[in-house]
Amino acid sequence: MQFLIDNFAALTITGITLGAVYALIALGYTLVYGVLRLINFAHSEVFMFGTFAALWVVMLLGGKAGGSVGQVVFWIAMMFIAAMAMSGLIAVVLERVAYRPLRKRNAPPLVALISAIGASFVLSEAMGLREKIAGWVGLDDELRSYVRNSRNAVGLPDIMRKEPLFNIGGYNVTNVDILVILGAVAVMIVLDQFVKRSRLGRGIRAVAQDPEAAALMGVNRDRVIQVTFLVGGVMAGAAAVFYLLRIGITRYDVGFILGVKAFTAAVLGGIGNLRGALLGGFILGLAENYGSAIVGTQWKDVVAFVLLVVILLFRPTGLLGESLGKARA
Repeated sequence: MQFLIDNFAALTITGITLGAVYALIALGYTLVYGVLRLINFAHSEVFMFGTFAALWVVMLLGGKAGGSVGQVVFWIAMMFIAAMAMSGLIAVVLERVAYRPLRKRNAPPLVALISAIGASFVLSEAMGLREKIAGWVGLDDELRSYVRNSRNAVGLPDIMRKEPLFNIGGYNVTNVDILVILGAVAVMIVLDQFVKRSRLGRGIRAVAQDPEAAALMGVNRDRVIQVTFLVGGVMAGAAAVFYLLRIGITRYDVGFILGVKAFTAAVLGGIGNLRGALLGGFILGLAENYGSAIVGTQWKDVVAFVLLVVILLFRPTGLLGESLGKARA
């Protein structure tokens, strides 16, 4: 407990930073659940592909430490474009290959859930086998810098050095902390306004509320579902960039634990509720840090699971509880 008191400011800032990443990943879970009532367990691998896309584009452009401000802005912009494009593409392909055929056959929800778990393993292993896949197609020499040691962690070049901006309670808040927190909130506001104000957003809410009535009113359900997956994937791509800037490394199975935590954040805030996902992410990040300070860092991941069980027991609809389909414009 004394460690928590002595390091309260540091634990709070780092908790909010990690919570921002959880929240952005949670948006993908909550969007898909709100429209399809499907827990898309493969969404964590959509995030994982985004981290590699961001990493590869920096390697391709020769990113390195010590660049000018203009170069840092350029590399980060390229990371966002690459990660969002890759994650959005993977999410759309996933919906087309793994879920749409089942939906057309009116398969039970359990079948779609099993398909999601299977797709999660396939995507993760495909990234873990990229070295062998490149060899099978005869491109291992050309792609060596991108595929070598495919099951080891890969580090992002230190293109944005952490510089302290100001001090709170003995903790030096860095430029990366501020970028991640403000960036996540800005992305969340843009998504919230997109769902509330745009034509496609209204279509998403209509399908989430009553798919049959939406179809009778002329809403193309398949198109809306595809857009939902695309938007969720783009959010995962943004989370991938913030994660890399904050943590600095990725690997083929990085999505598993992060995905469980993001799902916990979605349930905590109220799965199907966009603002709930943001709130749940921040609360989970703080709970993890405070909990690990009390019971030890080795229990950090356990805190998320305990929190998930407690929420499901006492408030299964989450803290906000309002579904995507009932969100007010």
